Amino acid sequence: MASTASAAALKGFNYGATHTDNSPMVQSDFQTLFQNAQNLPGASGFTSARLYTTIQAGTASDFTQAIPAAIATKTQLLLGMWASSGQTTITNELNALKAAVQQYGSSFTNLIVGISVGSEDLYRDSVLGVQANAGVGADPSVVANYITQVKSSLSGIGVSAPVGHVDTWTAWVNSSVSAVTQASDFIGMDAYPYFQSTMANGISVNKELFDSAYAQTKAAVGGKPVWVTETGFPVSGPQSNQATPSPQNAKTYWDQVGCGELFGQINTFWYTLQDALPTTPSPSFGVVASGTTLLFDLSCSNITTSAIPTSTGSLTAGSTATATDAGSPGISGHSIPGASGTAGSGSGSGSGSNTYTVVTYTNSAGVTMATSMALSNGTSAPTVGTPVAPTATNSISTVPSGAAVANTGSFFGAIGAALAVAAAL
Repeated sequence: MASTASAAALKGFNYGATHTDNSPMVQSDFQTLFQNAQNLPGASGFTSARLYTTIQAGTASDFTQAIPAAIATKTQLLLGMWASSGQTTITNELNALKAAVQQYGSSFTNLIVGISVGSEDLYRDSVLGVQANAGVGADPSVVANYITQVKSSLSGIGVSAPVGHVDTWTAWVNSSVSAVTQASDFIGMDAYPYFQSTMANGISVNKELFDSAYAQTKAAVGGKPVWVTETGFPVSGPQSNQATPSPQNAKTYWDQVGCGELFGQINTFWYTLQDALPTTPSPSFGVVASGTTLLFDLSCSNITTSAIPTSTGSLTAGSTATATDAGSPGISGHSIPGASGTAGSGSGSGSGSNTYTVVTYTNSAGVTMATSMALSNGTSAPTVGTPVAPTATNSISTVPSGAAVANTGSFFGAIGAALAVAAAL
């Protein structure tokens, strides 16, 4: 019953385990959403789904009802396993997977395109995540061990699929997570220029910010394939520095990043199809209001496709600025039995007392491409946003002394803090 899902670039959306009121998603809910994704006016090929857990919400170890929904709609699955609540949860995730394989056989396994062990656990476990009260995470060695366990279990149940991990791009460029990078078959990258609120982040530069995140991630992971597991732009919600949520701006981001660089070229799971279920979160990232009623045109008409630049160009050191950021999109369904809590829908903020030394790097066009950050309260801490290694086309100049900056933020705090904009820009 080996998995035989297509090797073509995947196109899909992210799907939580619960509605915005925390009631469980059931088979009919998943099936309707999967069908809607496959029938979006002007947009075809959205036949894949990323899940955050393989366990059905409200149960200890039953498999998610997204599985029979995927079988009914022939939707390919990037399965998820929650990795921030201990060994018991990983065991339950594996038991749920085994039970689904036993019940559905190749009808299920042929749809598995990958398994992500964890989602943003490394960020939550980082200095920035702890200071931002982002929730319980997991140490890199723990996540790497879970990945090894999952890999060891697959052959015995007839599943052949790549096993990796999903995290913020700022986590992947941190050398302290190398154990997870080495254990992973693929790297799942989450990136939201909307939340990079400490730097110029108007819609006109969102593509450059995304390209920089992708290039830095590629450079940091030693040749491992990078999948884009979360990205998008909100249609409504609060302004984030220069980034203004609107259907028009969401379409610009969809056209430039999705149509122009990702779709059909890189495995991509957009955030998100519909997040107003039943209430509308703030910010809201859904591309449909309900059913297949679009909030903006998805047709990718008159869009020229190009590859994402994989070099950040020649970098020069800049000055520092205060790192302050807003919350991230809440993912309904992050919480499963045994987890410490549920990630809500909407934005938020927290604060911490530690300070950090931040130095930014800009390219010749003046765009901030990377940062170096270190905790400056006398304790050791990993560097966040380490610049890509110098190459023949990417020379990094001598780093001047940085200034101490305060860290504030929530859930996606690493993005804003690790990308402090040079004050001179």
